[in-house]
Amino acid sequence: MSWFKRTNKNISTKTEEKKDIPAGLWYKTPSGKIIETKELAKNLYVSPEDDYHVHIGSKEYFEILFDDTFKELNSRMKSIDFLKFEDQKKYSERLKDAQIKTNLNDAIRVGYGKSFGKELVVACMDFKFIGGSMGSVVGEKISQAITFAIKKKYPLIIISKSGGARMMESATSLMQMAKTSARLNDLSEAGLPYISLCTDPTTGGTTASFAMLGDINIAEPKALIAFAGPRVVKDTTGQDLPEGFQRSEFLLEKGFLDFITHRKDLKKKINLYLDLIQNSPLRKYE
Repeated sequence: MSWFKRTNKNISTKTEEKKDIPAGLWYKTPSGKIIETKELAKNLYVSPEDDYHVHIGSKEYFEILFDDTFKELNSRMKSIDFLKFEDQKKYSERLKDAQIKTNLNDAIRVGYGKSFGKELVVACMDFKFIGGSMGSVVGEKISQAITFAIKKKYPLIIISKSGGARMMESATSLMQMAKTSARLNDLSEAGLPYISLCTDPTTGGTTASFAMLGDINIAEPKALIAFAGPRVVKDTTGQDLPEGFQRSEFLLEKGFLDFITHRKDLKKKINLYLDLIQNSPLRKYE
């Protein structure tokens, strides 16, 4: 059975998600701070007054991490409705709607290029595409990114932003948890580093698989990182939850993360870690 469909349509990224990159002249953060969108972009989409990290997509993360240009891998790969799933709306229709609204083919993009002169492979999820849900294409693109990284001997970075497994693909979606975990073991056996960056939100099957399997697990400030969300946990246990429960600062305190990085320091800290783990001379990055 063919689960992947390829077209000749190229990908570019729109940014229209609520609380995502603003399309107007001004942007209001959740705390009420207002900033001109041009200034917000110059500040890597972080509000300078309250340090709120606005949700961004793969296009913006690629711009932050890569020096100038990058090449995209498997950009034409699309999911298909092989189960003929229907719940209020056909899955095939939801896929088409998501592709039109986001100008993306699925919930992850993979690019490779240079970061401070180092060759990297970066796989970045896009929450705007059906909540960044992990389906067969997400798993396959991560698998092929790992194959490419092993072939080229490049480090791998995966940037997670996901609501979890894609229910419209049923057990096939859950299979991607084991598939990506096994492939990351192949990367480890090849002696290549894997950095996992968890952004807001990283939840469900994504958290239970590749998002927490990095040689180093890092996160942006105040990112929600969980298997089940705080409301589900509270309803299930009947207990009041600690302040900041399941936010990145809480997970760092409990030992689930190695460090939290501000977006303006992301590129520098990733490269410092790669220098360290690859026994390269430590450079001063500006």
